[in-house]
Amino acid sequence: MMLEVQGLYVSIDNREVLRGVNLTVDEGEVVAIMGHNASGKTTLALTLAGFPQYNITKGRIIFRGEDITYRAIHERAKAGLAIAFQSPPAIRGIKLKDMIALAGGINPWTSKSDTGFVEMILRKVNMEPSLYMDRELNVGFSGGERKRSELAQIFAMRPKLIILDEIDSGVDIDSLRILGGSLREYLEANRCSAIVITHHRHILQYLKPNKVHIMSNGRIVLSGSYEELIPKIEALGYEALIKGATASG
Repeated sequence: MMLEVQGLYVSIDNREVLRGVNLTVDEGEVVAIMGHNASGKTTLALTLAGFPQYNITKGRIIFRGEDITYRAIHERAKAGLAIAFQSPPAIRGIKLKDMIALAGGINPWTSKSDTGFVEMILRKVNMEPSLYMDRELNVGFSGGERKRSELAQIFAMRPKLIILDEIDSGVDIDSLRILGGSLREYLEANRCSAIVITHHRHILQYLKPNKVHIMSNGRIVLSGSYEELIPKIEALGYEALIKGATASG
């Protein structure tokens, strides 16, 4: 088992946001988490990543057989858990090539200059190294370029589980195709697991998740296969689908 979330309750500023989330992700498995705004999706992602403002009041997070419920962010990252943020920041003074090197465990300021690793990673996300390596991190980047830059840094980390928080937001069709294809290749080549958090199906057509979970009010309220749930979401919308599932349950 790659990840097991057991009865997770989370509060922010004494306000309960997650209310008993149970979730499992196997090795090499892609799991989608969907739902309307303020359903708890991003809170779950950032809690799994270890952000300290998300206070776990009950439950456990087991990653690769170890309890990481109260581990720090950097400890989770070293263990192989990575997260792609919804809005990657632009940072002046730091070059993209240096950030990718650091993510790959290479100190670009003390190590002998070797751009081969960075070039290889950039090509995996269809970013021409000669055009992007020396640019400041995400400064002047389009939405799609920011997401590909973020993905390049994650690939450099060689994680075992990637949490993708709305990686498909704010990108055009061409960038979405590149993101989806790059992710699919990486996940398959490295037998890496992924949790894909999204409102829409667009990125999922490339990743073909093994399971789809729908969140509402801080809980997972409906689960099923990609083929089963996506057509229902598109036909009914989240509210009607959730009400129907609650009534029948």
